[in-house]
Amino acid sequence: MTFRDLGILPETAEALEAVGIVSPFPIQEMTLPVALSGTDVIGQAKTGTGKTLGFGLPLLERVTVPADVEAGRAKPEQLTEAPQALVVVPTRELCTQVTNDLLTAGKVRNVRVLAIYGGRAYEPQVEALKKGVDVIVGTPGRLLDLAGQKKLNLSHVRALVLDEADEMLDLGFLPDVEKIIQLLPPKRQTMLFSATMPGAVIGLARRYMSQPTHIRATAPDDQGATVANITQRVYRAHSMDKPEMVSRILQADGRGLAMIFCRTKRTAADIADQLAQRGFASGAVHGDLGQGAREQALRAFRNGKVDVLVCTDVAARGIDVEGVTHVINYQSPEDEKTYLHRIGRTGRAGASGTAVTLVDWDDIPRWQLINKALELNFNDPVETYSTSAHLFEELSIPAGTKGVLPRAERTRAGLAAEEVEDLGETGGRGRKSAATAVREERPERTRTPRQRRRTRGGAELAESAESAVASAPEQPADAPAEPRTPRRRRRTRVGAQASAEATAVVESVEQPAAEVAGSVDETAPAKPQRRTRAVKPVEAADTAVAPAPEAEPKARRTRAAAADTADAGTEVTPRRRTRAAAKSVAGTGEAQETAAAEPKPRRRRTRTTTAAQPES
Repeated sequence: MTFRDLGILPETAEALEAVGIVSPFPIQEMTLPVALSGTDVIGQAKTGTGKTLGFGLPLLERVTVPADVEAGRAKPEQLTEAPQALVVVPTRELCTQVTNDLLTAGKVRNVRVLAIYGGRAYEPQVEALKKGVDVIVGTPGRLLDLAGQKKLNLSHVRALVLDEADEMLDLGFLPDVEKIIQLLPPKRQTMLFSATMPGAVIGLARRYMSQPTHIRATAPDDQGATVANITQRVYRAHSMDKPEMVSRILQADGRGLAMIFCRTKRTAADIADQLAQRGFASGAVHGDLGQGAREQALRAFRNGKVDVLVCTDVAARGIDVEGVTHVINYQSPEDEKTYLHRIGRTGRAGASGTAVTLVDWDDIPRWQLINKALELNFNDPVETYSTSAHLFEELSIPAGTKGVLPRAERTRAGLAAEEVEDLGETGGRGRKSAATAVREERPERTRTPRQRRRTRGGAELAESAESAVASAPEQPADAPAEPRTPRRRRRTRVGAQASAEATAVVESVEQPAAEVAGSVDETAPAKPQRRTRAVKPVEAADTAVAPAPEAEPKARRTRAAAADTADAGTEVTPRRRTRAAAKSVAGTGEAQETAAAEPKPRRRRTRTTTAAQPES
């Protein structure tokens, strides 16, 4: 049976035959008759079995273009510039893949298909919408953005397709998908396609679909969960030996294009760099790259400039590249659905392929759950290293292969041979900033920039030096050079405040200390005293200092004694201030000069207390 037998338009069949697509796959053969009648459809088939054309061909049939008016199948008033069909996909890579397939199928009829996804500029997409579009393929976020800005009109959509609906639910796109569905006309055809159908997808179908027909297509000789023509190998490998193992697997006999899947973005970037250092033409696709770099790697992979693509699970769905013979799971997938989509990048459209999974010791429990869900025979993977004999034998690796690609086999052009397209990316990664672009567009400076001159105090150094030389008296040649006057440092605000405080303290202590200095003996060296807490000034009786007799040392004043003395009105003998004052005798004027020249001792004060009130 051919596509013409299924009742599609002759122009569409002609476009498919031009690229060698003549006979339909089982999912296409079962879906087309039902979908062409306008009935809602739930399509389920294994990855790589042609689901895109299963919903794409009925979608193109429901679009009215000028070619249909010329052929007499439609009236001119049915033409519109607004989108007539919408396909919602979870990832950007799948968006471009579906867009290319629909453009190929609608080439003869000149169907206008536009891809709308994030990571690139809004302006080209808005301009294309203004010119008119027939089919839109987009991701939920950008679709809602343009619809909210009134740039996207979805009121004329006749058919809606949710591709990889389970992935959209896993990524948290369900609220966005529901908002998009509410913007569509209630009377439309809805088709939902996916390789797996969890309960949430069935619930979504029940809410937004009208009596859908559930079609599950499998080949008669392929009853397992995975495609039968994919050879699967699972090894227990050490994380430090994995780069060497991968390098040797990539040198197996008959190896074409290869895809390596990692769980994290950092691991994908690291493995791509390591393989490039080992001589392989490798590229990377992960979320930390800008959209331009991601599309550059995919184009280089499709064009054969790069034969190893290291990626995360963003490239695990919908990427259809002809010639992929090996898929390597560098890290164990999260669940059985991810495993199916990863290995589905090879063995597509009836071709054969090899899928190798490297399971670390920590991932054994996760892998055993996947193995049980898919009913595989790899519950306990064999412990394998890069030098294991069974690795070379099972994967057809030539004996003596090392982890570095020989220079004679490095024939690929590499990632640098593919140019990066300027997408006007909206994010900050993988693109030139606007300031950088403006600087590159500016012409070179033609005038000479102004020369800055060093100054000191507002006067130029050269002029001040010349004036100093002219005003200086002439000296003989053998005269010694005068020492340079050091530069006076300016006092800062904080330093000035601290200096003022210190000066106030010194002045408050200097006056009594000068009186004490007159009685300092020449032979008695002044002892530095420790600083005590500042006290209140004492009474007038403390201003005169009298030396205490040596025979009768003065006892320390107590609170009671101070009270009695105050009541009696007797003369108060001042307390001893410092040790030097207690031991000193009256000196001569010579001693006073010496005391004035020497640093003055600090007073030692104790905390004064108020006298106790006498009892009445």
